[in-house]
Amino acid sequence: MIPEVALLDVLPSKTDEFERTFAAASAIISSMPGYLSHELQRCLETPHRYVLLVLWKRLEDHTEGFRGSEGYREWRRLLHHFYDPFPMVRHFEPVHSG
Repeated sequence: MIPEVALLDVLPSKTDEFERTFAAASAIISSMPGYLSHELQRCLETPHRYVLLVLWKRLEDHTEGFRGSEGYREWRRLLHHFYDPFPMVRHFEPVHSG
């Protein structure tokens, strides 16, 4: 399992619209091969900042499968105009769990 973590800074005047659009766009990502789950959380201290956590079976399910898909083009069309600056996306692997 590979967690994808994205810090999303949304234009402050667009947070309500972003959340509505993200809810609709969730169907796109959840239909992708290798997708396991996702969640979007809003920052309490900075309400226009969000963290997106997506769990993938393999790194390539995100970097090649999703990003190379027609679904990603629609995801990008729906969501990318909300971000300023553009999000930093990183992938992680387990080191220790308790």
